[in-house]
Amino acid sequence: MTINNLEDYFNQETGQQSPANLYEPIQYILTQGGKRIRPRLVMIGTELFGGNTEQAFHAAAAFEMLHNFTLIHDDIMDDAPIRRGKPTVYRKWNSNIAILSGDALSAMALREILKTPCDPETAVRLSQLMAETGVGICEGQQLDLDFESRNEVSISEYIEMIRLKTAVLLTACLKAGAIIAGANEHNLAAVDEFGTNLGLAFQLKDDLLDVYADDTVFGKVNGGDIKVNKKTYLYLKALEDANPEQKKILDHYFSSTDFDFDEKYNAIKKVYEELAIRQKTEQAIEAYVQKGLNALQTMDVDAQRKAELSTLITDMSNRNK
Repeated sequence: MTINNLEDYFNQETGQQSPANLYEPIQYILTQGGKRIRPRLVMIGTELFGGNTEQAFHAAAAFEMLHNFTLIHDDIMDDAPIRRGKPTVYRKWNSNIAILSGDALSAMALREILKTPCDPETAVRLSQLMAETGVGICEGQQLDLDFESRNEVSISEYIEMIRLKTAVLLTACLKAGAIIAGANEHNLAAVDEFGTNLGLAFQLKDDLLDVYADDTVFGKVNGGDIKVNKKTYLYLKALEDANPEQKKILDHYFSSTDFDFDEKYNAIKKVYEELAIRQKTEQAIEAYVQKGLNALQTMDVDAQRKAELSTLITDMSNRNK
């Protein structure tokens, strides 16, 4: 099977399961499609080191499950109404059902990765990788929540938070494929470096799209991060570069979530534009892309196999949703 079969597979795993209020939300989020970046990365990691992608199918499905578990819970914590252009799980059902469905989905992900046809040592490595990834994501999410109540957050602290919350999962997907293919320790270290920089570029692009995307393409409401006072790279960079009057505006609107949303969004966006925050964020994204490409060049694989990863990191940094 390939990742093109994922939706059918997820339907098979969740359809007609009981209790319906547990499995229907899982089926709902798993079969919405999305970018399927994580399973693609598992397959790419496998191909990169000459492995059999059919052997990697269950790992690809597992990491997509893990990713969607985090989305279900993140949307509750972020009070997000829309995901992929549709109502979020907790909005369509309720928070209690969403929490429980997310819990079940995380357990299903571990069960799924254990279906990988491989030797016991590889199965243990994959399971350990998934467990460590899940813990890292939770650490990153907690830091994200902590930042909401802190007056000062440095850009370096923010980068570490998104490394945990976003980059560790993208890295793990590539690494899972590489482990299945039998990559050596040198190449696994290079995969770590590539994946980390891919993830950082990916999240900074998400921060940028939250403010500047075409919301009919992005599938989310623009300004969601601003609405809930999330200290994204754009906001922290603006604080760093702002003059006293601009800082006063930023502090004022980020002091509460009770402002009229359009007023708040437009005021913050105006400061961003005065400080060229969009351009500065794009420069930071490009710097992480270049670090990722440098790591890619150290891998002991032929240029043709590297080309797909090179294209992927560039495409992800240039995406519009």
